[in-house]
Amino acid sequence: MKVILATDQDGFQLKETVKHYLLHSGYEVIDLNSTQGSADFVDSTVNAITEFRKYKQARAILFDKFGHSFMPANKFKGIICAAVSDEHSAMMTIRHNSTPIITIGSGITGDILAVEIVKTFLEHNYDAGRHQVRIDMLNKLC
Repeated sequence: MKVILATDQDGFQLKETVKHYLLHSGYEVIDLNSTQGSADFVDSTVNAITEFRKYKQARAILFDKFGHSFMPANKFKGIICAAVSDEHSAMMTIRHNSTPIITIGSGITGDILAVEIVKTFLEHNYDAGRHQVRIDMLNKLC
């Protein structure tokens, strides 16, 4: 599975930790910020969504200080993104909300928890069924 990573300057170190885990776990990582720059979370999110849309089966993980990257991500038609700070939320947002993109705040989540969140997020898939009504409702908003 392809996993797209994008970050602003505040999320860079946490992104590097997660990237290390992903590479050692055999994921194909597309790192949009391989060097620490001064990208704003809005700019890094726009770049991530542009890259994400190139693939059918990718997931994306966005990093910033407080997980606020979900705000610009959800402005894009057909994108559902959630800020996640625990494993249960990571599992439920993909299973019930078909959320292929999550954000993690480096000022909220430490290294060990971030890796567990990512592991959980990538191990689960959308349950569909009764949840599709909500997905359709969300997509009509754009």
